[in-house]
Amino acid sequence: MDIYEIGAKLALFFVPLLFALCFHEYAHGLVASWLGDDTAERTGRLTLNPMAHADMVGTFILPISAIVFGVPLWIGWAKPVPVNSRNLKHVRKDMFWIAFAGPLSNLFLALVISLVMIVGIRFHIFGDYENSVFPIAKNFLLINVSLAIFNLLPLHPLDGGKVLARFLPASLNYKLEQNEQITGFILLGLMLTGVLMYIIGPPIQLVYQGFVSLINAGVFL
Repeated sequence: MDIYEIGAKLALFFVPLLFALCFHEYAHGLVASWLGDDTAERTGRLTLNPMAHADMVGTFILPISAIVFGVPLWIGWAKPVPVNSRNLKHVRKDMFWIAFAGPLSNLFLALVISLVMIVGIRFHIFGDYENSVFPIAKNFLLINVSLAIFNLLPLHPLDGGKVLARFLPASLNYKLEQNEQITGFILLGLMLTGVLMYIIGPPIQLVYQGFVSLINAGVFL
């Protein structure tokens, strides 16, 4: 693979992933601010600037390595947005929505790009650039669906662990949080060995095909 092909793949895959990750973290901070905690804003994290959220391993090394070496890994992560639960009125309920905001933001982006594709195809908005735009749009759709499903896994330190906490006894959730480094290493091992894709691959395909069906229905209405 030459330098031009690598550059093209990074533009096609990494740029959409980077925006999706940043939007995901921005959503956490935005909902936290709505619910009374301005920690993200005060620490410069209520922004779409990718460098404010970037994690060296999860944002750069792992995704870029996967892209360059052709590994079908559509996930990554950024630095968690800081949240001070003492600023929240209803901690368990508010933390649920703050955590849930990340995956929901990616599904929102998936819906937006689906609508853009519907309009673009029906009215030929992109003209001669369709062959360039639509592959990026499809990748963006798949990336956002993948991030949403991955982050909804009910394990700490993922958003799904915090979403699940809303329905667990506080004592049990405390123990899970105290051991989140262990589950974090387990998740990383599952990612590097490819086992994770066997777990989340089917639901990703199911949701992705649902959006594709929405696009097809919208185009042929």
